[in-house]
Amino acid sequence: MRSLPALLILAVAIAVPIAFSGNSYVMGLMVSGLIVAGVALAWALLGNLGGMVSFGHAAFFGVGAYTSAILSAKFGLPVPLALLAGACGAALCSIVMLPALRLSGPYFALAILAYAHIFKILATEATSITGGSAGFQRFPPLPTIMGLDLSSRVGSYCLLVVLVAICAAIYLAVKRSHVGTALRAMAESEDATRVVGVNATLLKAWMLLLSAFITGLFGAMNAHIINFLEPDYAFSASWSILPIIAAIFGGYRTILGPVAGAVLIYLFDQIIAKELLPVGHEILLGILLAGMILIAPNGLFGMFQRKTVKGAAHAAA
Repeated sequence: MRSLPALLILAVAIAVPIAFSGNSYVMGLMVSGLIVAGVALAWALLGNLGGMVSFGHAAFFGVGAYTSAILSAKFGLPVPLALLAGACGAALCSIVMLPALRLSGPYFALAILAYAHIFKILATEATSITGGSAGFQRFPPLPTIMGLDLSSRVGSYCLLVVLVAICAAIYLAVKRSHVGTALRAMAESEDATRVVGVNATLLKAWMLLLSAFITGLFGAMNAHIINFLEPDYAFSASWSILPIIAAIFGGYRTILGPVAGAVLIYLFDQIIAKELLPVGHEILLGILLAGMILIAPNGLFGMFQRKTVKGAAHAAA
């Protein structure tokens, strides 16, 4: 019974390209939704296990995108290696944020938000490298591998499904490891874990690096899918805010919650919210999130798990 949500998501993931492979608009929405899902998963990894609320994941997303695009366009690096380099670039940029780990709560959130803005300014001013506000383009798209054109909507979708699944597996492995246990204990009482010898700062640093790596990977993927970058887009606050809304809506304390939440929230925003309110449609996302928090503070999957447990207890009685 506990694996039912995973099976449902797997069934939907397989059914989408079968049903909509000829519909470029729907497949494009699903591709973008999966990009948000990857970032939401990375955010939840830091927010849930690391106990740190970040408003600056747009920095990792943008750095990953620019690193991969520049290395493939100007240095001829093959796209698969450029994607990996983009993820590593995002992880490296997170190193400059390590001093912020000494802060907690809203102070950490504000500090990392400031870092994100700094990277956006750097990308805008480094015109000779990034193209500045005029944008950067003419970098190679995703390649064709084993006959599957990854630059097509269906190809990108299949690749993103695999990447999201791998990242979810990494999240689950960390959560179930001794590191995950230490992190959860640290979230309850950091002082208590320090007394028993847990290096809280080191564990937080590892979570920040891993979260940045995953976010940078999806930023790089997005760059090679849309084949155009400019600072206002690559470092847009949307890449910080939308994954947060998605993770909380789906249930950021679960593995699958951020994934399902991201796809549902993105589809709601693009298909319903923009249709009802072309300007300022983000307010509808806020209303939807507020309603979910009031009804189910642990998100969609938290509510599902609670009902499953109650149902099992009722059946046992």
